[in-house]
Amino acid sequence: MGMRERGEGLVLDIRLIREHPEVVMDSLQKRSDQEKLRMLDELLVLDKEWRRLTTQINELRRRRNIVSGEIARLKQEGKDVAEKLLEAEKIPTDIASLETRRKTHAEKVQTILKSLPNILHESVPIGKDEADNVVARVLGKPPKFNFAPKGHLEIAQALGIIDGERAAKVTGSGFYYMTDELALLDYAILRYAVDFMIRRGYRLVEPPFMMRRKPYEGVTDLADFENVMYKVEGEDLYLIATSEHPMAAMFMNEVLDKADLPLKLVGVSPCFRREVGAHGKYTKGLFRMHQFNKVEQFIFCLPGDSWRLHEELQTNAEDLYRSLGLHYRVVNVCTGDIGSLAAKKYDIEAWMADGEFREIGSNSNCTDYQARRLNIRYREKEGQKPAGFVHTLNNTALATSRTMMAILEQYQQKDGSVRLPEVLKPYMGGIEEIRRPAPTGFSQGS
Repeated sequence: MGMRERGEGLVLDIRLIREHPEVVMDSLQKRSDQEKLRMLDELLVLDKEWRRLTTQINELRRRRNIVSGEIARLKQEGKDVAEKLLEAEKIPTDIASLETRRKTHAEKVQTILKSLPNILHESVPIGKDEADNVVARVLGKPPKFNFAPKGHLEIAQALGIIDGERAAKVTGSGFYYMTDELALLDYAILRYAVDFMIRRGYRLVEPPFMMRRKPYEGVTDLADFENVMYKVEGEDLYLIATSEHPMAAMFMNEVLDKADLPLKLVGVSPCFRREVGAHGKYTKGLFRMHQFNKVEQFIFCLPGDSWRLHEELQTNAEDLYRSLGLHYRVVNVCTGDIGSLAAKKYDIEAWMADGEFREIGSNSNCTDYQARRLNIRYREKEGQKPAGFVHTLNNTALATSRTMMAILEQYQQKDGSVRLPEVLKPYMGGIEEIRRPAPTGFSQGS
């Protein structure tokens, strides 16, 4: 079957598009994506032609069998078979020609399917961009300062624990040398979040930090290959943008037993992002770095469980930020800001010292969108045929860079020092606050 009728390798189910194109059309209209609507129209035409060609090919194959039988009968009866032989000789050529056309159509359909975004959940709010995201709840209160609060970069530079100028000299913009207590804080946040998630029953995974293109195509928007990923020159390898990606691809082309689901994982890794197209976005300090560390929640589950588990992931992330004593809010991401993979997404936004809330983590239910392309299915019992595709969900437990931003800005003191959240003190070797050190020759480079 030229288009893999069972759905392997496809992002959206071709049968859904054939039988209920209005569902896909409605979702694209909510996204206000005219280009994808045009592509959907083209896909429907291509798919119809593909099915017509398939019917013709099958009819010719049946005819070939009939002609072979007629030739054998005529020979038995001693009759002339020349006309039938000519027909029999022509049929393979006709089939080959139709197969070539069908293959071309199938490839075009595959390309379009890979470009179509996930079907949106009905609870996703309609909107054009992040300004239309809907605030679901606000937790905690902003700290009260009796002084003009500073931004995290100014705080860290004054404390002598970050150096961007020397990093730019060595690597370029978007990188930092983090030293002393800031480097300790990075690892303290990592270890605290990992311990927190293990206590909640998630299995720790340190994944490969590079992936081949084929599995990577199964987990991300194709535009990310140009805008996000760093490619290893001369090799089919890309540095990972998040541990979500190698964890999602972990069971590529496998069938999981229903009894083993849900699989709850917590990944820890550095993340590498080019951030092409970030012009005009907030990029100060640690907010939009090319390299940072992150703890990621990931779940493989049965389709009927994914919306419940989406809320579980959200609870985990909020409990983490609440335990750190941070003031934050949760937004339901609108249709114009959600991206192509998720059927629904929550963002957690932390309060910053300039009075703005900025994203520090996101929580996505990707339903079967990733699993279809990666061909990850489940079966009711061992030995049985696959029953369907699993659902995948991912949630930032803690990105250390943005969490450090929030801590520095929300816990800053008038004298320039920074208190530390109580829960992190054991991971900081008992350090309770970061204070300006004595001169060590580690001052900001010029």
